[in-house]
Amino acid sequence: MRLLIKNGFVTDGIGIHTGIRDIYIEGGVIKQIGENLSYQADRVIDAEGLYVFPGFVDAHCHLRDPGYEYKEDIKSGTLSAAYGGFTSVACMPNTNPVADNKAVITYIIDKAKKEGVVHVYPIGAITKGQKGEVLADIGEMKEAGAVAISDDGVPVASASLMRKAIQYASAFGLTVISHCEDLSLKENGSMNEGYMSTVLGLPGIPHEAEEVMVAREILLSEGLGIPVHIAHVSTKTSVTLIRDAKKRGVRITCETCPHYFSLTDEAVRGYNTNAKVNPPLRTEEDRLAILEGLADDTIDIIATDHAPHHIDEKDVEFNLASNGISGFETAFGLCSEYLLKTGVLSLERFVSKIAVNPARLLRIPKGTLKEGSAADITVCDLKKETIVDVRKFRSKGKNSPFDGKRLQGAVIYTVVDGNVVVENRE
Repeated sequence: MRLLIKNGFVTDGIGIHTGIRDIYIEGGVIKQIGENLSYQADRVIDAEGLYVFPGFVDAHCHLRDPGYEYKEDIKSGTLSAAYGGFTSVACMPNTNPVADNKAVITYIIDKAKKEGVVHVYPIGAITKGQKGEVLADIGEMKEAGAVAISDDGVPVASASLMRKAIQYASAFGLTVISHCEDLSLKENGSMNEGYMSTVLGLPGIPHEAEEVMVAREILLSEGLGIPVHIAHVSTKTSVTLIRDAKKRGVRITCETCPHYFSLTDEAVRGYNTNAKVNPPLRTEEDRLAILEGLADDTIDIIATDHAPHHIDEKDVEFNLASNGISGFETAFGLCSEYLLKTGVLSLERFVSKIAVNPARLLRIPKGTLKEGSAADITVCDLKKETIVDVRKFRSKGKNSPFDGKRLQGAVIYTVVDGNVVVENRE
């Protein structure tokens, strides 16, 4: 298959290719990027007025397979990812059984090769069964294809065990992704502790429940001189702690998600369980701090934390509802609306956070438009307006607080290994 993408505004996120360019693809590989290319191709895409980026890389999602296929499976999840412009995704290990061994990691990789629409990279568990008691077989999982380790969904309560995990994972070239949550502070909370939790009469989760653990991971990373990655940052103080640590030279990185820079705990009003996430939506002050952290590069990565659920797990009392948003298919629209349209991020820095940096974190050969690299490409229209309609989600999970929201910016083409897998949302 020979594909020629012409007249698009190319931004690769590293400053090598920026401007109106053509991209010629052959055999699934980018052969040349330049102006006025005249190759004979099997297909030509005229991208005039559109923006051409490296395929988005999601460093934090949940595909629910194995064990929870009623929520999502690899086929539906990767199709949803493709509609969101993601050509590579890294899935968290809280499956059933937990992805804490070679067999489950191998299962995910093999099934993704057969049924996946985009590239799938499993993240292995830090501890066996995600119980926080004994380290999982990290070397074995690395050999099988795991790209990082995390107990996402539950924190590793023991600082000693986390310290050992950071050291051990580093020996295998894996990064630890930390779910920062102090359960003793969270107690039975179900939303952010503050004005809204008081108004709604719901038990609150103090912001310190996240920040105490962020501080711990910073100290462990600093003491060991080994990188640690902080998942789904949501509070102003977390951003401040990470910013200060980076200034000291601590090798800490972090991510946030679109819902943390686009929503506040006001979205919970009316006991909206689709706005129930972990960590919870915070205040306007926190939201603005997340935007500031993205703007000054304190926050390295934009991840979706795509967490699909069956309607029966959301259509219940707020305290009983599952945490999570189905995030693949709204991610770019929210980034365009809240980051690009407002000038918080330039195109180049946006691409670095949604493609280049996630690939570097996971140490995978993705998120690039270099000649000779795999042709994973996302083409977007920054002016196209869409209205979020969860009924049209390709994900099995329809749980989104953005249903009905008008967004400016849409994915038009998603190209994986030189094959157009999404075109005009079809």
